[in-house]
Amino acid sequence: MTPPPAGRGIPAQPPGPGAPADPGVFRILHVSTGNVCRSPITERLTRHALADRLGGARSGGIVVESAGTWGHEGAPMEEHAAAVLLEHGADPDGFLGRELLDEHVIRADLVLTATRDHRAQVISMGHSAGLRTFTLKEFTRLVRAIDPATLPAPGTTAGVVERARALVQAAAALRGWLLAPSPEADEIYDPYGAPIPYFRSVGDEISQALDPVVTALTGARARA
Repeated sequence: MTPPPAGRGIPAQPPGPGAPADPGVFRILHVSTGNVCRSPITERLTRHALADRLGGARSGGIVVESAGTWGHEGAPMEEHAAAVLLEHGADPDGFLGRELLDEHVIRADLVLTATRDHRAQVISMGHSAGLRTFTLKEFTRLVRAIDPATLPAPGTTAGVVERARALVQAAAALRGWLLAPSPEADEIYDPYGAPIPYFRSVGDEISQALDPVVTALTGARARA
């Protein structure tokens, strides 16, 4: 996976509504509250899963980042979160928390949030974010209903990016038709301050929600 570039400035000439910031890159932004528990776990599990499915050659087209609506700027992830990542085979090293800024939303092609409140906060920031912002579990539910045969084949890095953009458009089109069975079904609850067994349950919950998403993005299932 390509790591986020250094620097946090908004491009001098941001793209217009609906236009990708960089046509050759697809950016996924995970959002939670403090950016020390749920979104770091989701970010690093996504990177790990993409590398597993695509390897280094083609995963460079997807950049995975995270931020928090009340982010602890520069803070390390919680120790239990790091431990859960290691148990899943993912790398927690080098993570620093970030406060969610306009520039993060502007650059993102897909925003996946932990809860409906986070989704509402991202959408309220504007930047035409409504059609590309979902809770993680909501997006999982939607992509399960999309026929993979209708998406571009991910044979190259450019193909992976094209497929990812098509997946977001298809999911947005389905949103009003495939509603959650209950409001709680789209929530991933905050483990902050909880013992590690609860962090493990949240990590498993996130991993299970990510699996069909990464499969849909890449066209490849997890290696046995």
